[in-house]
Amino acid sequence: MTAGLTTAQLAEKHRPTLDQALEAIRTRAYWSPFPEHPKAYGAEGSVPGSLSAAEGQAAFEALRGKRFELDQPGTDGWAGAEVSPFGIELGIEYPHPATGELLPALRAAMPQWREAGPEARAAVCLEILARINARSHEFAHAVMHTSGQAFMMAFQAGGPHAQDRGLEAVAYAYAEQVRTPGSADWSKPQGKRDPLELRKEFTAVPRGVSLLIGCNTFPTWNGFPGLFASLATGNAVLVKPHPRAVLPLALTVRIAREVLRETGFSPDLVALAAERDGEGIAKVLAVRPEIRIIDYTGSTAFGDWLETNARQAQVFTEKAGVNTVVIDSTDDYKGLLGNLAFSLSLYSGQMCTTPQNFLIPRGGITTDAGPKSYDEVVADLAAAVQGLLGDDARANGLLGAIVNDQVKERIDAAGRLGEIALASRAVENPDFPGATVRTPVIVKLDGAKPDAEAAYFSECFGPVSFAVAVDSAADAVELLSRTVREKGAMTVGAYTTSPEVERLVEEACLEECAQLSLNLTGGVFVNQTAAFSDFHGSGGNPAANAALCDGAFVANRFRTVEVRRPA
Repeated sequence: MTAGLTTAQLAEKHRPTLDQALEAIRTRAYWSPFPEHPKAYGAEGSVPGSLSAAEGQAAFEALRGKRFELDQPGTDGWAGAEVSPFGIELGIEYPHPATGELLPALRAAMPQWREAGPEARAAVCLEILARINARSHEFAHAVMHTSGQAFMMAFQAGGPHAQDRGLEAVAYAYAEQVRTPGSADWSKPQGKRDPLELRKEFTAVPRGVSLLIGCNTFPTWNGFPGLFASLATGNAVLVKPHPRAVLPLALTVRIAREVLRETGFSPDLVALAAERDGEGIAKVLAVRPEIRIIDYTGSTAFGDWLETNARQAQVFTEKAGVNTVVIDSTDDYKGLLGNLAFSLSLYSGQMCTTPQNFLIPRGGITTDAGPKSYDEVVADLAAAVQGLLGDDARANGLLGAIVNDQVKERIDAAGRLGEIALASRAVENPDFPGATVRTPVIVKLDGAKPDAEAAYFSECFGPVSFAVAVDSAADAVELLSRTVREKGAMTVGAYTTSPEVERLVEEACLEECAQLSLNLTGGVFVNQTAAFSDFHGSGGNPAANAALCDGAFVANRFRTVEVRRPA
């Protein structure tokens, strides 16, 4: 796009995509404008002007060992010490914010952005997303080498799927803002007297500066919804990445600032706040009076702190939960095992949606392969994981790398929690000898023993899961309800051929407000959600106070202000 392109031209360019997004969130049918296959990008692909695989890798390599210039106000130095979980140093320095100068600049950029209106803002956001999409190969390397995701997952989840979630947020934001007309003529009859007549105007007014606190594991997938929801509703956004995963969001900020500048808006509507090691700048920024919206993904402890202390802001959190699968019966035992083995292995279980607890009746389950005892189910699940990850090349492609030392420590400590049904093994990565790659560990626990509850009743983030023996399916549902109510859950799964058990599980999830997947045995997994169709989290249990994405996620980011005059 050439400098000086108008928002009207952008609206014409992107209106078909916005209309399709609005239709998708209405119907919940499958749709994505961003191809998820890497071959769609580059000169031979279907995405015009996009980087090829080689160009994307070269662009990533060109960033290493340099300062990441952003030309934003309020810079008092440089910060950055990212080391890839695959063992290479990035050596990139980012602008360190002087918040006393940066925050006023963000506020000053907002009036013109507010006056632009919902359609112009949506068009600019879609242009930002389109440019990010064209650089998906570059983003894939940035996500891979900050999160530890294997390349294909980093490309898809960190690229097109994250872009889908950003576009989904724009669509919801647009729909909520145009729900109220821009103006209306009001006339109240007065009998024999002249009617009372007013001309009323309604403007979506942003709350203020939005603070995005990024996470280490999914910097774009978890970051884009809040960023684009706030930007599309007229707010400026200050992006505070996780110190180990700055690059993907820094690239996002740079692209957003370029598009804003070219379309005649202040680039200071989007800025980066990179922090020095151990600085804890998020805690300082979160309580600043200028910060009126906060989006956060991460630990329960800090999420609870934000909800308690950032009283001046509307706080959206995705924290931690204990994801549970009830295994009662199945008519596809092989499919069940394969589906769960993949769910446990993907990205080494380092997903907020990965199942942790498997509740299995101690008397066993019924299957199409005959009755299976509790011990047999656990042994067969362990064998399925071993079979899936037996080849090191395949294992590396699924597992990626362990994101930090805390996850490795949990793997190593699992043997002290109960009987090991599947031990974790180290996998060598020939391309990245410095990577820590570990397979999942499965621990057997007796749910009737009080000391076992301490293990399975708290989140153990990473590739550690618990096969919990319970007395019956009814007891499993009761434990599921209590787990979601007290600890939260991003996902719940269940396998049953019994209509009665299915009803009990569904009723428990409706009562405790948890997203449920039933009898998944094919290529859809409990820890994956599709933008425009699936809701990520519910906002109704302790794991998260918001859902990605629904109307509630965007509606409180703006207010409607009315001006009325005599007609």
